[in-house]
Amino acid sequence: MEKSLPVIEEKWLGRISYSKALEIQNRFVKDRLDNKIKDTLLLLEHEPVYTIGRTRDKSSLQKKGSDLPYPVFETNRGGQATYHGPGQLIGYPILNLRLYKKDLHLYLRSLENSLIDACKQFSIKATTRKGLTGVWCSNRKIASIGVGVRHWISMHGFAINISGDLSPFKEIIPCGISDVEMTSIHHESGNKISVEDFSKIVSKSIKNELLILLSK
Repeated sequence: MEKSLPVIEEKWLGRISYSKALEIQNRFVKDRLDNKIKDTLLLLEHEPVYTIGRTRDKSSLQKKGSDLPYPVFETNRGGQATYHGPGQLIGYPILNLRLYKKDLHLYLRSLENSLIDACKQFSIKATTRKGLTGVWCSNRKIASIGVGVRHWISMHGFAINISGDLSPFKEIIPCGISDVEMTSIHHESGNKISVEDFSKIVSKSIKNELLILLSK
């Protein structure tokens, strides 16, 4: 029998601080764990901020937090330092992965494939790179992924650059990858689209990829 996709609700939160978004995520994860809500995809932009996972190695920040142009927030996702800010779509899927596959590798690949599919809508040839998590356009990185899981409820997720200023990435070593060049949908395609409008394209791609994940 063909499996049907569990109901996934979408919420556009607009532009909010990282701390506020984390507060919302924690609440949604708890409610999902208690079956008070359905799977939910939180879509938003962040106020300018640098984040880094809880790791002893903070060399990807390059500078002390006080020397960076924006605040640094240590969080409970995987991965090294990155930048979030206006013009970047953030997606936080709050999913009960027991309903799909209890396999973080497959989940990460499904997020990558979703973003690659969304890029195709703008004739952008995006790919993955062996041994690295995220999405690339040749040697330019367009999207970063870092997830967390609590009792198989997912949190954190992805960030894809749509438009806006990419210079804050130059203050760090993005995701700990030396000499990486960051890019965006606008830079790669010349198309102008709002972050909120692009979020609708990504949301559809994510649902399609989760259906594929169910079939594996």
